[in-house]
Amino acid sequence: MKNISNKTAISKLIFALDTDSYKEALSWIELLSGHVGMFKVGKELFTAVGPKIIESIKQKGQKVFLDLKFHDIPNTVARAAEAAVRIGVDMFNVHASGGSRMIQETVSAVRVCADKLGQDKPIVLAVTVLTSLDNADLAEVGYEKSTNELVLLLAKAAHAAGASGVVASAQDIAALRADFGDKFIIVTPGIRNADETAKDDQKRTMNAFEALKIGADYIVVGRPIREAKDPLEACRQIVREIAAGLTAK
Repeated sequence: MKNISNKTAISKLIFALDTDSYKEALSWIELLSGHVGMFKVGKELFTAVGPKIIESIKQKGQKVFLDLKFHDIPNTVARAAEAAVRIGVDMFNVHASGGSRMIQETVSAVRVCADKLGQDKPIVLAVTVLTSLDNADLAEVGYEKSTNELVLLLAKAAHAAGASGVVASAQDIAALRADFGDKFIIVTPGIRNADETAKDDQKRTMNAFEALKIGADYIVVGRPIREAKDPLEACRQIVREIAAGLTAK
């Protein structure tokens, strides 16, 4: 049987700082530093408070996933990626639907910028299909493919363009692993408690144990921790589920 350390399990957990309050974000960083592997800063928080939140997370010795889902002309996204490197993020994402050239130029810009600064390159992820979308949503905007088919198509383009991995639903992990192997990073949002029925805008969800068991590299968790009566204990429980999933893998 595998011996999964608590540190390894913690490293797989990304906590979503989904707030527009700098003070509230700092309280979560204070509470959860050392109990999660990374903090996710999305559009809501970054728009409200700017890069100072990245600096605050780094001052606690923690890692940052900048979740802004860049999607624009290649030059614009590449320049935004360089800015992300300069503020020291450890991971960030672009939309795979921006196309191969956009991803290629972004990956190249990140490598050159990081080398110039003498620092490690952040992980560059491509967002495939949002976990809030299902087949009906895709049909509404003109896609003829199912969510699973579109995820694999976008992931193939992202992989060929040099992305480190993808953001994808847990329901797509098995197919992604079959096509791209173990080195292609999969970050999975939409994680819910094992006994919880989704009551929000996420449609394609899974619990932490199952997601890690079938091959997720990282999971993103927000509400199950944030809305818990005891957030720190909820965090610890998810870490235990991650360890169990890795053991059963």
